[in-house]
Amino acid sequence: MSQRTGDGDHLIHVDTLARVEGEGAMRIEVRDGRVSDVQLRIYEPPRFFEALLRGRAWTEPPDITARICGICPVAYQVSACWAIEDACGVTVPEAVRAMRRLLYCGEWIESHALHVYLLHAPDFLGYDGAIDLAADHPSVVETGLRLKQAGNRLMTVVGGRSIHPINVKVGGFHRMPRADELRGVRPVLERALEDALATVRLVSGFDFPHLEQPHEYVALRPEAGYPIEDGRVVTSSGNGFDVRDFPAHLDELQVPHSHALHARLDGGVRGPYVVGPLARYTLNHDRLGAVARDAAREAGLGPACRNPFRSIVVRAVEIVEAVSEALRIVDAWLDGSLAAEAPAVPVPPRAGEGFGASEAPRGILFHRYVLDDAGTILDAQIVPPTSQNQAGVEADLRALVGSWPDLDDLDEEALRHRCEQAIRNYDPCISCATHFLDLTVDRS
Repeated sequence: MSQRTGDGDHLIHVDTLARVEGEGAMRIEVRDGRVSDVQLRIYEPPRFFEALLRGRAWTEPPDITARICGICPVAYQVSACWAIEDACGVTVPEAVRAMRRLLYCGEWIESHALHVYLLHAPDFLGYDGAIDLAADHPSVVETGLRLKQAGNRLMTVVGGRSIHPINVKVGGFHRMPRADELRGVRPVLERALEDALATVRLVSGFDFPHLEQPHEYVALRPEAGYPIEDGRVVTSSGNGFDVRDFPAHLDELQVPHSHALHARLDGGVRGPYVVGPLARYTLNHDRLGAVARDAAREAGLGPACRNPFRSIVVRAVEIVEAVSEALRIVDAWLDGSLAAEAPAVPVPPRAGEGFGASEAPRGILFHRYVLDDAGTILDAQIVPPTSQNQAGVEADLRALVGSWPDLDDLDEEALRHRCEQAIRNYDPCISCATHFLDLTVDRS
């Protein structure tokens, strides 16, 4: 809805941002032909998961935190497990680590496929949503749904079910998947790899607005392989640090216009920082497997990507990587090069502080827990990727609107659509941070 309130005043309202997870508002203020302020207003009430964890047993965070998000529950489970195991001084064996990575691959496949096909592709193809897209291009949407189903199938085999998996526990799993279950999912993954490569070809042909942003990139980097379930924190400025040091480098602050905290890196001295596919790819493109690396090159991606609108291409490449990794792990399990003596190792409680992080589809997810000697949680801290990306989203919107032609004779519908598209570049999971978009342009 558009409304002029007087000479020089102009309001544009978008009641709800479509095709993101959550609710919120945005205000754009233009004065004297220039953008004076942009606010991304997340107004959903806080959900208090950190408070809910205090007083609970050390074994409970994987099941409790999985309920934060139905799209990326594995991210919360894995980060929680790392943090509790760190606090208790336990290191899990390689077979458990591999199975966690396999489960996480399933989440990446289903989450990225959901975003690429149902939430973001309609922006580039000129449709209001996936239903309209499916009416004209049913095979495109069918490919996306088939990919998502492959990810869900993998999560069910390893995690017990595809939403809020029930097989994950501190120290490992309640049970390992049987060989016949893994053998049965392999043909699904082989078809998914074909669909993933087709996805890269599809999205790399989209028309991308030009927007190069100088944000600080932050991602994990493991000892080997592309970052998914663990790693050390690295940054584009070279100021990396261990996961257990994240509270010394990240601080969270409340801003007046949002119920979600904003995160700053090292006091914000290098401006906004962002996490997620662009950061992961730029800081780890050399770690991609051969199939994904070839797909990235054919898609026109260089060693770095700083256009947030091209994040859909990077996500498609990451689907290829996740499917390839899943096939590698399944084959290693079936040929006996990976084997588990037990599905989990004991994690006895002890007093301590533990830290964990993993790469949710949207970026790094940090967990910190403080335990007493009985394993009771005294304090909990969870820093989700959407909170970390909020300042970067606002910076993108400010740059986008500031470079918009003819602000004095505003094409309101085109601006509204481009702003929504810019926010969807980050695939924000607002309920994780706590919810999104009412757009208000105040021009005076």
